[in-house]
Amino acid sequence: MKRNTKINLLLLIVVAALAVLPLALGLGDHKEEPFAGADAEAETAITEIKPDYEPWFSPLYEPPSGEIESALFALQAALGAGVLAYYFGLRRGRRQGEQRAVESAMSADGADGADAKAPAGDRT
Repeated sequence: MKRNTKINLLLLIVVAALAVLPLALGLGDHKEEPFAGADAEAETAITEIKPDYEPWFSPLYEPPSGEIESALFALQAALGAGVLAYYFGLRRGRRQGEQRAVESAMSADGADGADAKAPAGDRT
């Protein structure tokens, strides 16, 4: 098995474990909403510490339901993943193009168009 394949397989197992272990171990069972976001957790902690606290800002847009909020979050995540995938694909394409240019330049340097990969004794 190639080294990259092993690394990818290990990363896949780690990601699956991160997704499954909190559910399997029952983390958050003692809470009303066990997997609420960090914003809700922070708001709860702040109101426990200082009940008369008033936020400085309010959201620009408050979705009408939790489902719409989740859908907007998923859309944001998908757009971010798309931008990252485009960037890494562009980088890889440029690198491959540079390698092909170098290889074609090396093969063009051969005598009378001889293949650069042929052993030196086979060139005429």
